[in-house]
Amino acid sequence: MSANADSVTVIVVNHGGGLHVLRCLACLADQTLPPARILVIDNASTDGSAAACERAIAADVRLDGLAEVWRFATNLGFAAACNRGIHAADTPLVALLNPDAFPEPEWLERLVAAQSAHPTCVAFGSRQMLADHPDVLDGIGDRYHLGGMAWRQGHGRSIRSDDLGDREIFSACAAAVLYRRDAVTAVGGFDEDFFCYCEDVDLGFRLRLAGHHARYVPDAVVHHVGGASSRSDGCLAAALGHRNLVWTLVKNMPGPLLAASLPAHFLQTILAAVVLARRGHAAAFVRAKLDAVRGFPNVWRKRRQVQASRVASVAAIWRAIDKGLVRIR
Repeated sequence: MSANADSVTVIVVNHGGGLHVLRCLACLADQTLPPARILVIDNASTDGSAAACERAIAADVRLDGLAEVWRFATNLGFAAACNRGIHAADTPLVALLNPDAFPEPEWLERLVAAQSAHPTCVAFGSRQMLADHPDVLDGIGDRYHLGGMAWRQGHGRSIRSDDLGDREIFSACAAAVLYRRDAVTAVGGFDEDFFCYCEDVDLGFRLRLAGHHARYVPDAVVHHVGGASSRSDGCLAAALGHRNLVWTLVKNMPGPLLAASLPAHFLQTILAAVVLARRGHAAAFVRAKLDAVRGFPNVWRKRRQVQASRVASVAAIWRAIDKGLVRIR
């Protein structure tokens, strides 16, 4: 697929994005490869940002007729809002961009060019830099541990020369990603029960189980604030994130590896409980695990479907996951 303006729809899910989402739109207007369409999906914002987006679109000739705002009366969650946009897109590629992620002008062109160069890959992650610290990484792709922990590789450290080479990654962070739309819809899109947090890792795992791959594109650069799009606090992140980590592991890990993962998973759970208790989030962590257990019947039904359609071998998944020291983030 060649890089062209008709190939990609950009989806921005907004929930109280304030001035950040306006800057995000301005960056999209500056793209060297304009998308075919920009969908701003507003999840019941109460800060006036949806109306501000509509005014900004009408006032910018580059956006008027290209971008539109969809307003929802309730907060659907990031996963469900993304699915609405993906299903509405009529392009072969869809890009997701957080409202607090500000892409450099060649961001979209670089992602689409990478898809042309690697047609067997279906997900392409950006080089995310911290918006307030342009030499510090926000992440260069998601890593996934045998025990079920996931993290953004390189988050919080200064950029190094080896961060400038493209490579395969386990999954792409949905803050700034390009997907092949048919591959995403074939595996069912984002799991809407996740609401938010880890939904991109879960989707990336299912894409990998279906035989697909993800790639990091170092010259597709965004500057990411982080957290501004959801205005979440630590308790919400703990409650949803640690619940969803359990569901991701149970749904997706092939049987032989699931059994092997349990010792590491239990150790990570204990260490995470200690860390979060020290941060004052013990109650949220306990709630996360209880919610995870309550959801097991539904998750196990999903597991049967996911594993029944698995294409990738157990050995391929073993090679793709991290098996080093336990990571607690």
